[in-house]
Amino acid sequence: MQGKQYDALVIGSGAAGSIAAWELTKHGLDVLLLEAGPSISEADFKTPDKPRQKGINLKSRVMAVLKGQYIQARIGFFGDQFKHLFVNDWQNPYTTARKNFYLWIRGRQLGGRLHLYGRVLLRMTDYDFKASSRDGFGEDWPIAYSDLAPYYEQVEELLGVYGDDDNIKNLPTGKYAFTPKLTQVEKEFKQTVESRWPGRSVISWRYAGPNLKRVPIPILAAKETGHLTIRTDAVVKRILVDDATGKATGAEFIDRLTKKSETVSAKVVVLCASTIESVRLLLNSASPKHPHGLGNSSGLLGHYFMDQTPSQIYGTIPGKTGWEHDDSAPADPFYAPSGGVYVPRYENLNSTTNSSFLRGFAMQGAIGRGAVAEGAPTIFGLMGFGETLPYYENSISLSRWRKDAWGIPAPHITCALKENEYALMREQTRSIREMVEAAGYKIIFSGSAVGLDNPKEVFPDADWLSRFMFQKSFKKSMAVGAAIHECGGARMGTDPAKSVLDPHNQTWDVKNLFVTDGSCFVTSGTVGPALTIMALTARACDYIAQQHKLGQL
Repeated sequence: MQGKQYDALVIGSGAAGSIAAWELTKHGLDVLLLEAGPSISEADFKTPDKPRQKGINLKSRVMAVLKGQYIQARIGFFGDQFKHLFVNDWQNPYTTARKNFYLWIRGRQLGGRLHLYGRVLLRMTDYDFKASSRDGFGEDWPIAYSDLAPYYEQVEELLGVYGDDDNIKNLPTGKYAFTPKLTQVEKEFKQTVESRWPGRSVISWRYAGPNLKRVPIPILAAKETGHLTIRTDAVVKRILVDDATGKATGAEFIDRLTKKSETVSAKVVVLCASTIESVRLLLNSASPKHPHGLGNSSGLLGHYFMDQTPSQIYGTIPGKTGWEHDDSAPADPFYAPSGGVYVPRYENLNSTTNSSFLRGFAMQGAIGRGAVAEGAPTIFGLMGFGETLPYYENSISLSRWRKDAWGIPAPHITCALKENEYALMREQTRSIREMVEAAGYKIIFSGSAVGLDNPKEVFPDADWLSRFMFQKSFKKSMAVGAAIHECGGARMGTDPAKSVLDPHNQTWDVKNLFVTDGSCFVTSGTVGPALTIMALTARACDYIAQQHKLGQL
């Protein structure tokens, strides 16, 4: 590996990195893929001997805290089964503003957080890409839906996505291989909501089926080309740049286990390390030619960081017991069943429907799908995701005093909500409550980053200590970041003075350096970012392959 110059270096192996490896290798480029964490094997996905944990799991969380996962243990779905797929926070620290804690959920292994996301894959639209033209806030994206549509389709075909044509203007139909199902109680919920609120739709998830091979499908496809080299346990420290030519030449990384430093060489560098990590790496790659960070001539690197506003409501369905099995997708014994309901954004689309805030929110969850003991009440859970506006002061910088286990400066995250987000989130939570109450459901937990709706109601069947501890820690468990949809910090644009990247995800300052993960986002939207990250990466790498062939990089 050392001494060889690769056609392309891809940093990160998650949603962006796996697609970058696939797209570049299918064009015939020799690619080196660096992943900071270990490789994976079947041993990482063993079916637990005991039933999957439910509820608060206080004991598991306390033990994880004592072993170094003091941040990750706050995650809602954290438990013994998945804890090894989250990072150790002692080794991977970060800092936040004292009054604005940010919950950074992280996974470092081959595939990154692709082993931890819900596999929901939704397209963004011009309601997102051109939002500023509609309400006057912020900037439009430098691309339109038509630019991404063919790449959305490529990714959906590769992954084998489940979905329906639901005829929703702000949620385009994709290229679907399979048809999902709603449970009977989900169908009843759909009927209740759509008959009472004609402007709202309840549809099935659009999601990728289970990947029983565990290694991300795009990486497997890239390996089949014979053009992919993978190096795991490679913690990248900085991107290397030739000051004479101004071009990136490769990267310096530290072996995760030996802590020895190594360098690799490539003609093109594609940064896919995830939103916060990519910005951190660009900032840490400062040099005399780039004194404030690589790609930061605009001074905007790290700024306009965003995440969606999270809220959750759980409960039971009176008069119903047990759970319903969905056989539309193959069973995966390691993960919970896939599928559920999704309520697309319906506020402030073609006209203002709620003047108390800009943009809107969406909801997703499952009704009657969680396995329960025989005779136990049927359960439901819904989570809201609202759009956070891009603010300059919400940012990622480097900590002046904290470093990770490999001596690399830790990121410092500043992400505060403003009145627009608080107003949106209050309506987001209220709307979910009114829908489940209209369906006759019993709420036993309701809260958001604004706070708990009724602390006395929270998990009434739990023991008093677990309930007390959860109520005390809730503020940091449902803090901004709990949506796991962080984006921004190296945004795209058409003006080098107002952006870090051009419309092809190419840094304005370094011609052969591209950034394609969530850090390139201009707005956060309300759908999950995974599919858009993948489509943006496929589009950027298609462009890289064309330019490489012409000798332009």
